Amino acid sequence: MQKVPRFSAQNQKDFVATLHTQVNHYFKSQGILRHANRAMIAKTIFYLCLWVGTYLFLWMDGLPVPVFLALWAVLGFSLAMVTVNIGHDAIHGAYSSHKWVNQLLSHTFNLNGASAYMWVRMHNIAHHTYTNVSGYDEDISPIPILRVAPHSPRWAIHRYQHLYAFVVYTLTTLSWVFIKDYKKFFINTVGNFKGKPHPPEAYFWLFFFKFVNYTLFLILPLLYMPQSWEFVLGGFLLMHAVGGWFLAMIFMMAHAVENVHFPEPDAEGYLENCWAAHQLYTTANFGTRSRWLAFFTGGLNSQIEHHCFLIFAVFITRPSRRLCVPQPRHTGCPTRRPAFRRPFVRIINF
Repeated sequence: MQKVPRFSAQNQKDFVATLHTQVNHYFKSQGILRHANRAMIAKTIFYLCLWVGTYLFLWMDGLPVPVFLALWAVLGFSLAMVTVNIGHDAIHGAYSSHKWVNQLLSHTFNLNGASAYMWVRMHNIAHHTYTNVSGYDEDISPIPILRVAPHSPRWAIHRYQHLYAFVVYTLTTLSWVFIKDYKKFFINTVGNFKGKPHPPEAYFWLFFFKFVNYTLFLILPLLYMPQSWEFVLGGFLLMHAVGGWFLAMIFMMAHAVENVHFPEPDAEGYLENCWAAHQLYTTANFGTRSRWLAFFTGGLNSQIEHHCFLIFAVFITRPSRRLCVPQPRHTGCPTRRPAFRRPFVRIINF
């Protein structure tokens, strides 16, 4: 097990202090809370209704096959929207100031088949600490046939990545629900980062929520939906294809685009920058002028602000952009705000 990288605490020290002071002052002076506001709560209700309502509509008798499959696709879209707009903030502890509310809403992850417990380890700890650091942020090395980071081995098949990458993205949630959580739970490592032993109840909740998800979205539909099993199974796979594609695209456009850095620790195990500046080098915003994109991604098109202020609900950090963005110009740290189309194309070019 290699040595865990360390950040250079003294680099950009003044920048970090100034950034946090200005952002905190702005939110306080404007009377903006760091948790969910009315707009975010309304959006939560909308996506929960879309998610549950679409699932219930699937049980209607007499649906034409095209409509039945279209509903599965909408269910996949709502799966992704509930994940990024509700569960993501809740698991960060940022949705509400009340712990029980965050815990309750984090079950949107569990019910969709993704372990909220493992997400804390893989995302909150590993990804947000060692963003784009090979061997620690496993989000940049999903499977060998996808080359996301420049330090990853280059295979002959990667020259065709632009042809198959978007197809592979459709397998994201299917792999997550049936393979990734189990694998990471039992080997108890994320890259080179060794996790603490799991508490006994973690074993129960992992299998309990997986069983609930499999029952709601696969077993019961196969047994009792009026459509034949081929269409039910096809709809289930379509749901995961749509949901997985959306989730993969949101991540890739934030961390695997042109000019985003992939730092390596030096011989003594130190990364070049402090943690906050590291986030600016390794993260990119996209389509920040689009309110629709912010609505659909839960504000995750403003990834820089999210990475710098994890305890803020992501949708709420958007006003801080005017403070986060100018600062790097005075410190040598980059910020990237390309329009939506540029990162969409360039994520296939590694």
